Amino acid sequence: MNILEKSLTLEVSQHGIATLVKNENNGEQSLISNQAYEKGDLISIFSAGTISTNPTYLTVQTGENIHITLEPEFLQYINHSCDPNVFFDTTSMQLIALKDISQGDEFVFFYPSTEWKMTQPFNCYCGSLNCIKNIEGAYALSPSIIQNYRFTDFIKQKLANLPLK
Repeated sequence: MNILEKSLTLEVSQHGIATLVKNENNGEQSLISNQAYEKGDLISIFSAGTISTNPTYLTVQTGENIHITLEPEFLQYINHSCDPNVFFDTTSMQLIALKDISQGDEFVFFYPSTEWKMTQPFNCYCGSLNCIKNIEGAYALSPSIIQNYRFTDFIKQKLANLPLK
């Protein structure tokens, strides 16, 4: 979705690859692409700002009981969608374009792609045709949903060890 076409957004800050904007109606913040990317492009490298054994709504899971905050910090404003356009590759520590992205598009990722069991599950209202509605983490996904997404190496290992449903 091209956020530049939406009204009621305020620019919060500029970050080279992206602009952080705030929706005046609901206060939600989003990270908007400042340029176009093609599927497979490297958008940004990232690192662990902090490492914790406990998840929070701001962390990304990289291993069993290993949760990181993202550095650069502005990447934490990439919201969830069941139709993601970016992927956090936690092995190479790269943010990758999953599909073509236009300047002005919001960066969005599939939260269960990095989270086994979310500390704060939520109901999704992304509006995607394939919206799965209840976001709990990868452990709760059916095989038919799993096949539609890219997952981190850690989550792929956990999924491989699940009993067949």
